[in-house]
Amino acid sequence: MIRHRLTRSVLLAPLALLLVTGVRAEEATSTIKFSNPSQPGTIKISLGRGDLHVQGTDTDEVAVKSEANTQDGKQRKDGLRVISAASSFALTEKENVITLDAASLDGAKSNADFQLTVPRNTMVVVQNSWGGDITCAGISGDIEINSMRGEIQLDDIAGGVVVGTMNGEIRATISELREGKPLSFTSMNGEVVLRVPENTRANVRLRTQNGSVLTDFEESALVTKAEAAPGFTSHRGRFGFTSKDGKVLTAEIQDAIREATQLSATAVKEALEAVKQGLEEARLNTDEARRQVDKARRDIDRARRDADRDQQAALPKPPAPPAPPKNAVTPMAPKLPIPTISGGKLVTGTLNGGGPEISVSTMNGDVVLRKK
Repeated sequence: MIRHRLTRSVLLAPLALLLVTGVRAEEATSTIKFSNPSQPGTIKISLGRGDLHVQGTDTDEVAVKSEANTQDGKQRKDGLRVISAASSFALTEKENVITLDAASLDGAKSNADFQLTVPRNTMVVVQNSWGGDITCAGISGDIEINSMRGEIQLDDIAGGVVVGTMNGEIRATISELREGKPLSFTSMNGEVVLRVPENTRANVRLRTQNGSVLTDFEESALVTKAEAAPGFTSHRGRFGFTSKDGKVLTAEIQDAIREATQLSATAVKEALEAVKQGLEEARLNTDEARRQVDKARRDIDRARRDADRDQQAALPKPPAPPAPPKNAVTPMAPKLPIPTISGGKLVTGTLNGGGPEISVSTMNGDVVLRKK
């Protein structure tokens, strides 16, 4: 009897495995087009838990392949229309924006992977609430990714990038860095490796709390500087004022700041003279001396405020951002903000003379800038 049961179990096990494998391998592909294919479109992807692969190709439609079912909004045989289901996702289009909403899937218990093909110039916005690996390749449009955990891989990218993850490595290969298209990568826990063409021109800002900043660019190409206290910098033994973004100010601006500082110092000196005079008069008229001291203190406070205002006025004003085109689509704000990383090791500098901004930050892990 025991042998009979064992034999039956052995025979049924492959059949059960085959059935399970068959269910997992069953994937369906859904397609959808942008309402205005002559203009770059945007795809917004909301995931619960699962891996995502987005591939840019020479196509005019978006194709989505997944094991999950699509909510097509059609009526069932019983006359009911499915608005939401636990094992399905919604795929809609409006005003040249395609939305893939898979956040309703029970991310705490199950996962659903997605493979997408999109036009190369599509803007890709991804929000992953639970976690999963994310890959984007062959995209020339802007990319914005916000993930809880999982590795993020970007290949052959030529647009602006904003990537943030709480836990996971970030690896990106940039085919072209364009003017006005900055790159920003942030990981709280994980190494960040960025590859750019050898002739890339950029301003770099690389930071890590617990790790190293590494590169294979020559010193003649990647010129770096060490930052000291905020608003002050040292570079090859020379010291001077810097603006808030770390750029060295021109000689004219530095002279203006020094002049404002001297003027404010004169005001403080006059206030201190008033304090001294008040103390001397205290021997003759206590009430009058107290008023003189109070007035001198107010003069000191006012002088300090004037000094701060003069220094701020001398700093260069950041240029106003250009007005977005009429057909521009505003990127979706991330729902899971990644904390700002400060402190640690900060390296700033220019690559091949400077250009668009490259910012990389990680709390725990190395920051690596390599040649493509």
